[in-house]
Amino acid sequence: MTPFSAALAGIILVAGCTGSEGPNDPAGPFTAVSAGYPFTCGIMPPGNSYCWGYGRDGELGDGDTTNSATPVAMADGLTFEEVSTGYFFACGIATTRAAYCWGANSSAQLGNGTTTVRTSPAAVAGGLTFTTVSAGTGFACGVTTSGAAYCWGINLSGQLGNGATSVSPDSTPVTVTGGLTFAAVSAGDQFACGITTTGAAYCWGDNSVGELGDGTGTGSHVPVAVSGGLSFAAVRAGDSFACGLTTTGMAYCWGSNLAGALGNNDTTTKKSLAPSAVTGGLTFASIGTGSYHACGLTTAGAAYCWGNNLEGELGTGTFTKSAAPIPVRGGLTFTALTAGFYHTCGLTSSGTLYCWGDNSGGDLGDGSGSVMSNVPVLVVRG
Repeated sequence: MTPFSAALAGIILVAGCTGSEGPNDPAGPFTAVSAGYPFTCGIMPPGNSYCWGYGRDGELGDGDTTNSATPVAMADGLTFEEVSTGYFFACGIATTRAAYCWGANSSAQLGNGTTTVRTSPAAVAGGLTFTTVSAGTGFACGVTTSGAAYCWGINLSGQLGNGATSVSPDSTPVTVTGGLTFAAVSAGDQFACGITTTGAAYCWGDNSVGELGDGTGTGSHVPVAVSGGLSFAAVRAGDSFACGLTTTGMAYCWGSNLAGALGNNDTTTKKSLAPSAVTGGLTFASIGTGSYHACGLTTAGAAYCWGNNLEGELGTGTFTKSAAPIPVRGGLTFTALTAGFYHTCGLTSSGTLYCWGDNSGGDLGDGSGSVMSNVPVLVVRG
């Protein structure tokens, strides 16, 4: 199975802070952040995007193909409301509600009708207007202003959700079948999940380890309902697992339990075909999924992570994995949290950004360019 960046991913989490910086001021506060693989992107007022980390496939969007250990400004002068980083590519929603993608494009994941790498944002074909977008592994999905879900890119396991059994990629957006009205969608590795405006969760694509959460273990080229009848406020697709946050703030995960990714304190069960409650009784305001780790932000702003920790992505000061949520070291209070492939980032109310975990491409943005960290480090902004 190919690696996934999150979106875990991946979808950008927006904090409610403002600023008066100029359009190219890299020292202003961040208002949002999204951790991918192996890079990160953030937004500063009034919608200017900056990326850092691995850039050899153009994923930094700065018109270049070099790495950067500190934030670099996005090319083309677009202003974004949201950005989502995936596996060597990213997508964003401009203030016009048009979707743009940049970076690697071998699977047509940029959605612009080509398979050509882009080092700066390229408009997604079709003229659709989106409210949200999510970049996964080799494909992306978005929700339009009318609540329809569209996906584009690779379709090896039916992750585009349009009912097609062809494995050929779609280089332009195709409609997710079923007539559902979505509030959000999350693209994972070979599957995707979304929540409807009524709070029901649906997933589609690969289901070999229970990624769809429908209790069957059978893949689907169309959306299938996540079992359990839970009402979700958010859902995030990871590598081979997913996590959802109910309307009461309780976290559930399903799919592969490699390295304790499900957070249910079960170290023997390899997978769960249906939602399993994250242990600890914590009430979360948001949740994010990476490769095989996940993080949640409590209503008080405390960050907890669980799962794999080979690169220090749990931020606990160790490299020991955990099958249950453990607090991120440092006592920081966050307003937003995003889990990438092997790293995690959190945003404070003042717009200060911290990242921890893998730093092989400069993912952490601290200027070191290679030194991993198992505790939060400050992203350099100038």
